[in-house]
Amino acid sequence: MTEPSSIGAWLLALDWVIRLAALAWIPSRTTPAAARSWLLLVFFVPLAGLPLYLLLGHPWLSRERLRRQAEASLLIREEQKLLGELRWAPEGDGAESEMVPLIERLGDFMPTHGNAVTLLDDYDASLRALLEDIATAHDRVHLLYYLMFADQVGDLVCEALLQAAARGVECRLMLDAVGAKPGMRAYAGRLRAGGVQVQELLPGGLRWRRSGRIDLRNHRKLAVIDNRAGYVGSQNLADAGAFVRGYPNRELVARVEGPAVSHLEAVFASDWYLETGERLDVIATTPVRDANVAAQLLPSGPAYPFSNARDVVCALIHLAQKKLVLTTPYFVPDDGTLSALRIAALSGVDTQLILSRSNNQRLTAWAQESYYGELLASGVKIAHYRPHFLHAKHLSVDDSMALVGSMNLDIRSFALNAEIGMLCYGADVVTRMRQVEAEYLADSDVLTLAEWNRRPAWKRSREGIARLADSFI
Repeated sequence: MTEPSSIGAWLLALDWVIRLAALAWIPSRTTPAAARSWLLLVFFVPLAGLPLYLLLGHPWLSRERLRRQAEASLLIREEQKLLGELRWAPEGDGAESEMVPLIERLGDFMPTHGNAVTLLDDYDASLRALLEDIATAHDRVHLLYYLMFADQVGDLVCEALLQAAARGVECRLMLDAVGAKPGMRAYAGRLRAGGVQVQELLPGGLRWRRSGRIDLRNHRKLAVIDNRAGYVGSQNLADAGAFVRGYPNRELVARVEGPAVSHLEAVFASDWYLETGERLDVIATTPVRDANVAAQLLPSGPAYPFSNARDVVCALIHLAQKKLVLTTPYFVPDDGTLSALRIAALSGVDTQLILSRSNNQRLTAWAQESYYGELLASGVKIAHYRPHFLHAKHLSVDDSMALVGSMNLDIRSFALNAEIGMLCYGADVVTRMRQVEAEYLADSDVLTLAEWNRRPAWKRSREGIARLADSFI
């Protein structure tokens, strides 16, 4: 029988082996901020901290997924070489000329001219437009969404896909395996029986090791119909009131026609290939007559070698000279993004952050509050939008660039999720986005530093704890 003292000695030795191994291993595999948090946990509770780190500490994907993404990126770049007449080139050496090569090197896609872009900020109108496009489809319908619920919106989309498939339209639906689990359970069998190809993304459970870290998700929201119309933005396939009781979602979606549609199709095809190994044909779309919007897609996620979303957002913030407006439901920036915002405001840029007063992620809401004091002190304006849960995700820079898509300004979107954004160049889209932003601000409460500094000490403690929890990502 083993002596109790011997068991204690072995446990003590194991504790220190775990601590020393973590000290050598963790900093080389994660960001400095996250490494500090994980090391603190491991040093206090080694036997619990190490398994948690192995499960959630490093945002890894399977080698096969990384290989397939690299293969898809190479194919996208090679195919675009044959479509030089669609490339848009910025004039002069302004901010646009710096963004174009950065996005192309990070996310593979060149900017194209001749796009028509309509910003839809009405939830029901955006859904109606999508359903009408599906109803008139004659070739193919491709939908890729993070969430799909078993509700009225889910019913409408399911019925539209079944009717399209019955007409002979090639229909594919990709849904995140975790976010869209209710929709998969409710509709997948019926859709497949009706001829719609349904594919779950990043499946969990016993299959997660073939995908990647269990909390890596595909957060994209896009649709392509007949190679003639595409949708990209923040809106999921769910009822507007499904997220925060009493505060229906407000979203922003861009409906696109022109060459950018085939680029959205290429993103869909890449994700389809990552999941199935099947290659889909992507046909180049021609410019729309009398349309003059230049657009460039930015896919991002852990399958790419760099933090595409974070790097582009930081570059846009640094390039702003007069006015910068950022809208997001979740604001938990990393050090680089926080520093960029502070520098922009201190440099004299009119820097406005629009957030939702209501929120469906309580811990995230508390964490984002921990940044308000520093931002307000540096001159960043912070507004809380009241009437709805503001789930829209977009950014505008001066009168020259506007970014719309699925990306939040938080560490999860920057490091863990597959996201999609579209950067539009020129005043046309920026002007329309400014109108939307003005509507937000008209129904918002503006924070002041003096008011914020009067909050009770217990709230400050809550913010700090929530911020620490978020730093494990």
